[in-house]
Amino acid sequence: MLDFKELLPIGSIVLLNDASKRLMIYGVGQSDMTNNVDYDYIGVMYPEGNMGEGSQFLFNHSDISEVFFRGFEDDERSEFINNLQKIYEKNS
Repeated sequence: MLDFKELLPIGSIVLLNDASKRLMIYGVGQSDMTNNVDYDYIGVMYPEGNMGEGSQFLFNHSDISEVFFRGFEDDERSEFINNLQKIYEKNS
């Protein structure tokens, strides 16, 4: 996982490498419990959003080829990112 301070905020709209459809990030620091793999983000297709099972995509920051829109950031998000960093450092 990259430095947590580089993570894009939820609501960001991105295009992944070799993709033709944009995604909207709705979660950061996600884990796939079926194979115990950590990912930087989870997103859904933009503008459709969540369309049920199979419409959510786990991906990493390195998979992003272009950022179209950067989501909302404030002090609450900064505190969340700092706490997330501490948790991962403690558990590593």
